[in-house]
Amino acid sequence: MLGLEHFSHLEVVFLFDRIDPATVRGEPRPPRGDPDAEPVGVFAHRGPYRPNRLGVSRCRLLAVDGLDLHIADLDALSGSPILDVKPYLAEFAPRHPVTQPDWATELMKRYY
Repeated sequence: MLGLEHFSHLEVVFLFDRIDPATVRGEPRPPRGDPDAEPVGVFAHRGPYRPNRLGVSRCRLLAVDGLDLHIADLDALSGSPILDVKPYLAEFAPRHPVTQPDWATELMKRYY
């Protein structure tokens, strides 16, 4: 963890361990189960029902205490297995304007 305390944000790779692999299907479905939304493929949304059950979340690093990381805004359930932690670097942010469909913008207004 040496040096991590100098970063404000992290990227965390975790496992959706509470998802039964047998329930993961590849057919398109509405984002967040919204019956009014058009179905999209598994890679067009960030839901937990993914073929590899891997999740990625960017969060704020509040403190480093030995091997413990104190964080905020992690989009994972408490106790989810953490597979990797990377410092977030501004240079890895998109270099071009970000676009997304209207349904994603609306969904994220109510997310956090």
